[in-house]
Amino acid sequence: MDLVFIEKLEVFTTIGVYEWEKGITQRLVFDLTMAHDNMPAASTDDINKALDYAAVSQAVTEFAQGNVFELVETMAERTAALLMEQFSIPWIRLKLSKPGAVANAANVGVCIERGLKTPN
Repeated sequence: MDLVFIEKLEVFTTIGVYEWEKGITQRLVFDLTMAHDNMPAASTDDINKALDYAAVSQAVTEFAQGNVFELVETMAERTAALLMEQFSIPWIRLKLSKPGAVANAANVGVCIERGLKTPN
């Protein structure tokens, strides 16, 4: 199994449970690891056979900025589902961080894995 990753993708969006959070934008940080068979792209040097991480990053950014959720758990689940469907990803690990959400912590968030890892 091959893995394609995107680390520390920053998106500013409205997210939060508290009323004061609903009127501001906050920084979210996405770390994505996705299963993808890289052999066809590698053997032909063809971008069309690769998992386009620029397109994945754009999809995450547009989705996060275009939707409002209270929980990072909901944002993580919906983002993973969107990516799996839109890019035919069989397995994804998505870490979603909300820096600064807890005063004494550098970072908080969730890490989820969805789908099945598949061999090449």
